[in-house]
Amino acid sequence: MVVLATKLYVEGDARERSLDSLRSLVNNEIGELDADFDVGVRHDDFPSVTIEGDDATVARNVLREAFGEIVPDLEAGETYTGTLESWDDDGFVLDAGQGDGVRIPTDELGLGPGSATQIRDRYGLVQHMPLQFVYGDDEPSRLAEETQDRLYEWTRGDGRLNVNSATRAEVRATLNRAGHAQDYVTVERLGLLEQSVVCTEGTDPPGLLASIGEYLPAELRCVVP
Repeated sequence: MVVLATKLYVEGDARERSLDSLRSLVNNEIGELDADFDVGVRHDDFPSVTIEGDDATVARNVLREAFGEIVPDLEAGETYTGTLESWDDDGFVLDAGQGDGVRIPTDELGLGPGSATQIRDRYGLVQHMPLQFVYGDDEPSRLAEETQDRLYEWTRGDGRLNVNSATRAEVRATLNRAGHAQDYVTVERLGLLEQSVVCTEGTDPPGLLASIGEYLPAELRCVVP
């Protein structure tokens, strides 16, 4: 079994649609392998994938690489993926399946000056977004360099609109329905329900947020270069 480092936290019909989307994503990753899989959701909203078949070991490794994995125990110095659970001026708290969460102090974010709340605003980070971190145990944990580099790159582009509580297909459909098909390059999948709309040159991310916000029951955050 592999516990994926992305959360399924919506309810009702949206939960069923999200589960269907996750099954499709998993099938896209391992469907050609000799492996049967079943997707469930743990009490903490992390999905679990049970895999059987001759290629089960390979399939588990593919999913770990694609989504990150929630593991029972964390080891100092190792890199893991957690989801952004909460924040305050002193740092982020990531949910890595450990109950109380893993705190990343502001000084260990490595994302420039300001409080953690200001940094979250600057980089448009939405709740539940998966982030990689290096576990510190007795020392402070820190954001992984790969995550730092990716977020810095966001601020050098043409702007982004980050969204949670919606699948990639739902975000794309909303953009197109609202008449913004020409205003974005692509929708990058950050997690199952967290997406990043990459704006075209000349598109104003706050303006895009104002236009589609009423159609999406979600948190939306802008990245303005």
